[in-house]
Amino acid sequence: MKLSVITAVYNSEGTVGETIASVARQTHVDLEHIIIEGNSSDGSLKAIERAAHDRMRLVSEKDKGIYDALNKGIGHATGDVIGFLHSDDFLPYDQALSRIAAAFDDPSVEAVFSDLDYVSQGDTSRVIRHWSTGPFHPSRLKYGWMPAHPTLYLRREVYEHLGGYDISLGIAADYDFILRYFSQTTGKTVYIPEVLYKMRLGGVSNRNWAKIRQKMTEDLLAIRRNRVGGLQTLALKNLSKVGQFVVRARQAS
Repeated sequence: MKLSVITAVYNSEGTVGETIASVARQTHVDLEHIIIEGNSSDGSLKAIERAAHDRMRLVSEKDKGIYDALNKGIGHATGDVIGFLHSDDFLPYDQALSRIAAAFDDPSVEAVFSDLDYVSQGDTSRVIRHWSTGPFHPSRLKYGWMPAHPTLYLRREVYEHLGGYDISLGIAADYDFILRYFSQTTGKTVYIPEVLYKMRLGGVSNRNWAKIRQKMTEDLLAIRRNRVGGLQTLALKNLSKVGQFVVRARQAS
């Protein structure tokens, strides 16, 4: 089972080395790590070269944003299964990809996803939010359910059938793709109730009110065009995030 892990990089000099190192440590052998670097203006390219490992491939050229970079990565991928690891984030365990690959040993499995922790930028041992996805059922989409996108691994055939990310959506193309897939799939999905991904808090969609408003507008467009709901779905999707903080606070107390 060959896994392709794609990392889009732009001005991530301070974190991309840790991202790459977390893949290099993975015990799963049949693996390729594809780095799509978008002509960063900082020292990202040098940081990537310093952290390079023998299962890594680098493509460095200008792109049209993160979703264009992810589409490029999909085009370069040669694995049976494709997933993503953002350049601010990391895999917390050396066996994370082995756990994912094992779930795909069943040929009827089309998608695998897991839980995610949002961690502090300055102290990655400090968990701020805990995203526990839960298993998929089609009825859950209208209530705002979605897996954490970076934890979602899909067979290559899914992208060949559905295509990639809509780059006209600057923030919510991942949610749009998730709805496109889960609203149509008849394949088997597997939820792993473990944290197999750590994300530094501070994503582009939460930086200011303008970005939040753009995210909500694009989310609603994705909901409507994939025919899974409307304003109520958007409201429930946003409300579900509150529980991620509450659960973490209870676990810490």
